[in-house]
Amino acid sequence: MALTMSDVDRFEASRPRLEAIAYRLLGSASEAEDAVQETFLRWQAADVDRVEVPEAWLTKVLTNLCLNQLTSARVRRETYVGQWLPEPLLAGDPMLGPADTVEQRESVSYAVLALLERLSPSERAVYVLREAFEYPHREIAEILDLTEAASQQIFHRAKKHVAEGRARTEVDEAAARRIVDEFLAAATSGRTEPLVRLLTQDAIAIGDGGGKIPARAKAFEGAVAVAKFMRGLFKPSEAKRALTGGSPQIYGSFANGDPAILAVLDGRVIGVMCLEVTAEGIAGFRNQVNPDKLERATRVWAAEDHGEPLLLSAF
Repeated sequence: MALTMSDVDRFEASRPRLEAIAYRLLGSASEAEDAVQETFLRWQAADVDRVEVPEAWLTKVLTNLCLNQLTSARVRRETYVGQWLPEPLLAGDPMLGPADTVEQRESVSYAVLALLERLSPSERAVYVLREAFEYPHREIAEILDLTEAASQQIFHRAKKHVAEGRARTEVDEAAARRIVDEFLAAATSGRTEPLVRLLTQDAIAIGDGGGKIPARAKAFEGAVAVAKFMRGLFKPSEAKRALTGGSPQIYGSFANGDPAILAVLDGRVIGVMCLEVTAEGIAGFRNQVNPDKLERATRVWAAEDHGEPLLLSAF
């Protein structure tokens, strides 16, 4: 059946929420956009006059599309070159979705998105719908064809798994800027000791190059190993300039609600490093350099006022 303008408007009103759900479920902005577009095609083919609650219908269709995508994605990621990290979203990106509560902000943090990869598709779906969008278990059960009791059990199990791997501390903009400044000063000092003092003893550093940009396949673990890696990363070299095609400028920003360091070359974002901050220090660095996962970041970056770089030349 052909959609009326009213039917299209009802879908478009739901699009931001659907994209935010899909992104949290898939960890990929491009895949989230595809899932929402497929949901629209299903809406277009449906007898929408018989749909009693459009929001619930659309959420159910989208969630099940994402669950199917997650199942196939797990197979693809087994052959992914190196570490797989989510696609980062810069501050101001509407796909980040609601951020009114601590739970909503944490659900889209880079560290938590990485932890969600450990969950089963159903655990991830229940966790996202409940924690980030505050759906009651009754509605989640209807979306996923579960009992309400099963939804509650799955949520508690998923939340426990996520909590076990998370020690994140929320920081305001001023504190985040100070953390980034201190880190960059230490990283460019040429010495390891100042970096070690900023890190937790069990700090990690992970990079995702997708086989297109060199990135270590195994994470660096421990404060000393991470500090040595960061010292080398910010050390100038002709090889690095040749690899990137120049010397990028370094900016402080936010990505997925976390303090972040952006490498920008000729207006193009070529790297996003998210910092996981805890009360004990910086516990993690997740560095996205796969160009396929930085296209949206570049578009958002170009549309925002980003101020002056913290470093005019990274290397």
